[in-house]
Amino acid sequence: MPAKHDLRAVAARFQISGEFQGTAPHGSGHINDTYAATFSQSGNRARYIFQRINHSIFKNPPALMENIERVTAHVRRKLEARSIDQPDRRALTLVPACDGRSWHADADGNYWRCYLFIERATTYDQITAAAQAREGAKAFGLFQKQLADLPPPRLHETIPNFHHSRQRFNALRAAVEADPCNRAAAVKPEIEFCLRREAMVDVLLDLQARGALPERVTHNDTKLNNVMLDDATGEGVCVIDLDTVMPGLALYDFGDMCRTGCSPTAEDERDLAKVETRMDIFEALVRGYLATAGEFLNAAEKDHLVFSARLITFEIGIRFLTDHLLGDRYFKIRRDGHNADRARVQFKMVESFERHEAAMDRVVRGAG
Repeated sequence: MPAKHDLRAVAARFQISGEFQGTAPHGSGHINDTYAATFSQSGNRARYIFQRINHSIFKNPPALMENIERVTAHVRRKLEARSIDQPDRRALTLVPACDGRSWHADADGNYWRCYLFIERATTYDQITAAAQAREGAKAFGLFQKQLADLPPPRLHETIPNFHHSRQRFNALRAAVEADPCNRAAAVKPEIEFCLRREAMVDVLLDLQARGALPERVTHNDTKLNNVMLDDATGEGVCVIDLDTVMPGLALYDFGDMCRTGCSPTAEDERDLAKVETRMDIFEALVRGYLATAGEFLNAAEKDHLVFSARLITFEIGIRFLTDHLLGDRYFKIRRDGHNADRARVQFKMVESFERHEAAMDRVVRGAG
């Protein structure tokens, strides 16, 4: 356990019975600090997930936690109404702090939350089989469907304009002009790649402004490792990492599934020759997503599924490149140039999606 966080002291501020046994870092997220803690409860082992919310990224943790409270409660009501077995495995369960709130602020200004640990299910950083892609996409589509009737008020925007592609593009342009770390010259080809594709960034925003694309409750970080897959059946049982659940477009979620799922490599692969669209995975994502989300999506949403893959991949590449230019302020890095490497992978995938556009369109039409 890192010395900077005393998890025993943190755990004591939540409504958990039993004896604290220990903790260890858990997962592979870029933003928050996550730990799995073990307790002995009447001779049985029980595990919990503790997370320190990165309040330099999420500026209003109480508002973020209000979103999560509302979303998890709504999903649980849907599960209970359908008499779904083991709802604790199919929706995240917040453990309240001793003062009754869903979070605890420690003396150092850190915000903590706690969830029940979902046993007998695993997250995977890379899709290795089409079945994983299908189950992950089904889970995210179901998550959107479950929240389609979330009652007012509107959820807080935990990161305002998170997928506002025009603002992301303008932020990149500003970072290039300021060049505070003198890095722009070394990534000139990547900058020029972005400038040539500027027209992409307004397509979905313009459709939304015209009312063709409705605002929905979306996850906004639909990597496979944000779905827990059952260890025995492979079924997607629970969507996790709800910090960016907020108002958005359904296409943002589908596009991010394709961005993270269709490449056969890690997000920071340096051998770009390995980066290429896996069409079998794309088809699995389409079929899984439409199996659960298809009944509530409108025609414009379905017509732009393929475009969303290209746009969101481009947008995330812009974000990685902007963060590199600004000195790696947002995404955690493990080496010099890490965010530049990540951006190059995204841009190589954009090129691959461009080459496969016709084939991807046929897949969507065939899936109905």
